Amino acid sequence: MKRYDLRHLKSEFEPRMKEILETHGAGEVAIFLFEIGDFSPIQKSADLVKKSGYELMNSLKFNEVDWTIVAKKV
Repeated sequence: MKRYDLRHLKSEFEPRMKEILETHGAGEVAIFLFEIGDFSPIQKSADLVKKSGYELMNSLKFNEVDWTIVAKKV
C-alpha cells in the first residue's frame, strides 16, 4: 500500500495519477490525496481508476478542500 499526495498539483493531478496507476501490480493498493475545488475531479478520478483496471475501494472527503481515494489493482 502506497500513499500519494497530489495536492500540490491542484486541478492538474490527473496525468500524475494515471502515471502512478500504470506502475502498480495486481493486488496493490494506492491511496491518493488531492484537492477537490469544485468537486468535478471526484468523478474524473473515479473514472480514471476504473479505466486503469482498479477497484475503487473508498472515496471520501478528507477535510474542507481535500479528497482521498483508495484503489486496488485487480
